[in-house]
Amino acid sequence: MNPYVLTTLLSSLGLGTTLTFASSHWLLAWMGLEINTLAIIPLMAQHHHPRAVEATTKYFLIQATAAAVILFAGTANAWATGEWNMASVSEPIATTMVLAALSLKVGLAPMHFWMPEVLQGLDLLTGLVLSTWQKLAPFALIIQTSHAFDPFLLTALGLTSTLIGGWGGLNQTHLRKGLAYSSIAHMGWMIIVLQYAPHLTFLALLMYILMTSAAFLTLKLSYATKIGTLATTWSKTPLLTATAALVFLSLGGLPPLTGFVPKWLILQELAKQGLPFTATVMALAALISLYFYLRLCYSMTLTISPNSAASTTPWRTQTTQVSTPLALFTVMALGLLPITPAITALLI
Repeated sequence: MNPYVLTTLLSSLGLGTTLTFASSHWLLAWMGLEINTLAIIPLMAQHHHPRAVEATTKYFLIQATAAAVILFAGTANAWATGEWNMASVSEPIATTMVLAALSLKVGLAPMHFWMPEVLQGLDLLTGLVLSTWQKLAPFALIIQTSHAFDPFLLTALGLTSTLIGGWGGLNQTHLRKGLAYSSIAHMGWMIIVLQYAPHLTFLALLMYILMTSAAFLTLKLSYATKIGTLATTWSKTPLLTATAALVFLSLGGLPPLTGFVPKWLILQELAKQGLPFTATVMALAALISLYFYLRLCYSMTLTISPNSAASTTPWRTQTTQVSTPLALFTVMALGLLPITPAITALLI
């Protein structure tokens, strides 16, 4: 892609997200979401592959539907209350529509069906942007309007997403689809604690972005898109294979890795709020997700020829890819647990 075009598109991505962050008016927030969607569509379709075009079309239709519902809900709320301000969302139907539309935008279950299919059709870098940056603007709106949402609805969305995210990832052999279900499960953890401690939602989103970035960049460096390919990476890049296994375990939430921090604090908050049953279901759902990550780790580090999958062994050529961002994200995805008190003190 032409560097000038790429710069324009990436600037528009940043502008759309910033606009949504800064707005307290429904029209401005909607405009930011639309700029965001329109900026990523050329990036998604840049390879002109039928799968990429299909994924782009699906994504556009879903995001346009969600944006239209948000605009309609904002208009309905303005009609009822006389205000376009986001803080004054009080109309029950408008509130429910906003939550449904934002859930569709970030891929919360049961509005998650588009996410694995779209991510599967994209290259790893665009998939990384879709899984991380594109979550920021809708989550900013969710956090801003969280006071108006029905607590029971938020809990139901969180539990459903965590269970479906874990369950859906179990039988996946494609890594991008697996990471899409991982994203759905993580979104559930963020939503479940939103009504009690919004700062923990922000913390969970931040940790999710760090770990997912490390996972996507690792797969990009090793040119892996299927579990079978992972089984042959140990002979080519043994150190990367070891850190990749730890990154996947961090995504699963195992101590003493970074991924344990949000899960630990969220379960602690749910127990404080007198919700032991919800906390237990969330912990059990995390175990389902963990099985998927353990399966990846098993394929990467515990299978050797001739027991590995029938994949072509990659050439041991020197890569020309930049690995500095991967190193930074990997360190943060593995080693932030000891500074948890400092992180929580900054957020509260």
